[in-house]
Amino acid sequence: MEHKRQRVQFGWVCLKARKKGPDVWVLRYRENLPNRVTKRRSAVIGTVLEFPNESQARKAALSWLFSMNAETCSGTPVSFGAVIRRYLTEEIPERVSTASRYRCWLKNHVEPKWRDHPLEQIKPLLVEDWLRKLDLAPKSKSHLKNLMRVLFNAAMRWELIPYQHNPMSLVRVKDSSKRQRQPKALSVEEFRKLLENIPEPFRTMCIVAMCLGLRISEILGLKWQDIDWEGLRLAVRQAYVYGQEGELKTQASQRWLPLDRLLAEKFREHKMKFASFAICDAWVFANPETGRPYWPGRIQENWLVPAARKAGLGRIGWHTFRHSHSTLLHALGVDLKVQQELLRHADIRTTMNIYTQAVPTALREANSKVVRLVLPAQVA
Repeated sequence: MEHKRQRVQFGWVCLKARKKGPDVWVLRYRENLPNRVTKRRSAVIGTVLEFPNESQARKAALSWLFSMNAETCSGTPVSFGAVIRRYLTEEIPERVSTASRYRCWLKNHVEPKWRDHPLEQIKPLLVEDWLRKLDLAPKSKSHLKNLMRVLFNAAMRWELIPYQHNPMSLVRVKDSSKRQRQPKALSVEEFRKLLENIPEPFRTMCIVAMCLGLRISEILGLKWQDIDWEGLRLAVRQAYVYGQEGELKTQASQRWLPLDRLLAEKFREHKMKFASFAICDAWVFANPETGRPYWPGRIQENWLVPAARKAGLGRIGWHTFRHSHSTLLHALGVDLKVQQELLRHADIRTTMNIYTQAVPTALREANSKVVRLVLPAQVA
């Protein structure tokens, strides 16, 4: 019995200063390795904004410690909150947008409901009933279910519960694959009407989105070095999400795209007006006040939404342009395979060498048809 008590980790909490941002509370402990070897470890519990004093930080650390000590404290049930804490510390996805979304779901929905429940007491029917009562879209409920499935998989991998069929796979979410409303797609006439109330440089950003079908994170991630002026093509290499440069959504997203002459001219006009002095690795759509790309949410709420309202188009967002681009390709009778390559969907598995491969003629012709519709003489 004494031997078991020695193996249990209690750790200690201390405050660590940071050069940027608020100070953080750090849990320090020793990990037991084979042959009676121990190794010092540490884990960030949270900032002083989340836990103003050591008592609160220590209480938060206990959940993480319960998870870590589960094998030696067999009489202490492991709470779901402990699993969440350890997941946030060790396994949260590296992609900024995914990690931010997961933290939001955990903080606002999963943790308030299930953090104090022992793992063994979280049953499929209970979760199914909880999801049914949430005032969320079916797709959002499905995301929550899948996140809980990921947490149960982690708990089994950490041997906090026996290896078994994941109970969350039995949870059903009604209409999870159905859209509540069809995505909005703008006609060429509606798009031109929308542009009348959007100033530069946001107007050019909208034109790029409509002509190329890029995601807003990819538009903000564009750098001047990504444009091949002589070859009339544009490389999609990186994204810009939540104030950070990061990877694209999928490997298929990384490729060269055709750049029609009319659209290339729009880029040149933008560079002359807003970034004539820019070096090659500068952002194409940089806020002059910060030198960093704009925040897409602010542009959407300050310009896109009001402009759409004035044009009688209802509420739109940045992704509306991607749907519109796809609709135009379909209306022009473009081959389905060409559509998939222009939109760079994830089901295209072959990774492209963005430094050497030329843009196929079929892609260039299809894209030019869209650009010539979107950019008449008065817009170009």
